[in-house]
Amino acid sequence: MPKQVVPEDRRRRRRPTRGGTVLSERLIVDTALRLLREHGSAGLTARRLGLALDCDPSTLYRYFRGMDELTLAIGDALIGEALAGWAPTGEWRTDLRAIGLRIHARYVSHPQAALLTANRVTGRAQELAADEAILDVLRTAGFSLPETVRVYHAFIDQTLAFAALDAASLTLPADSQRADEAKWQSTYAQVSPTTHPRIAEAAPLLAKRMVTSAYPTALEMLLVSAEPRQGRGDSRERPPRTRSRRPVN
Repeated sequence: MPKQVVPEDRRRRRRPTRGGTVLSERLIVDTALRLLREHGSAGLTARRLGLALDCDPSTLYRYFRGMDELTLAIGDALIGEALAGWAPTGEWRTDLRAIGLRIHARYVSHPQAALLTANRVTGRAQELAADEAILDVLRTAGFSLPETVRVYHAFIDQTLAFAALDAASLTLPADSQRADEAKWQSTYAQVSPTTHPRIAEAAPLLAKRMVTSAYPTALEMLLVSAEPRQGRGDSRERPPRTRSRRPVN
């Protein structure tokens, strides 16, 4: 049976922890982010959190039913931080570009947390607010409801997929990161134009671009491809029966 979470108004401890800290959901999430940054996902345990917060691990269950619920709270916090201070301009491409770049940058700034949460659906307040904002940008711009959902689906999945891909590279050991990047000079730049003519001609450009994120370019491509759909009527095309990473809320 799942543990009973204490209601919000009863969660706060009546006295500080041994270290003088009054616990809160936000403090636990921030501490979890620090542990993920320092130790990776394997280091995020109730025991280690309790040590970091100077409290008994069982105290954490006053705030979260378990570590999975804490994981969802971490993902929700990243989304909230990404959109803090953002406001729509009324120009849908500008607004979606800003939202996408903000979310991608925030996840990449916490690569360990990104790998843990990018494929999750939190259903929490910050995720709902972000989804509402994206859908509103598209609907206000004149996209039909089916086209709004189509563009939203591609936009959010692309953003989080690139965040996870780029985060995975950043979580590699430093030696592995350098070795991967060096391949574009040590291997690709040295191939024979006789056997691999297209790689050979592209090698100098590949060496520069492939060590950076492709997300900004992919985002621009998506926005350009979405523009002709603005104002288009309901589509009769039936989407493939595959599970989306994130359903529309």
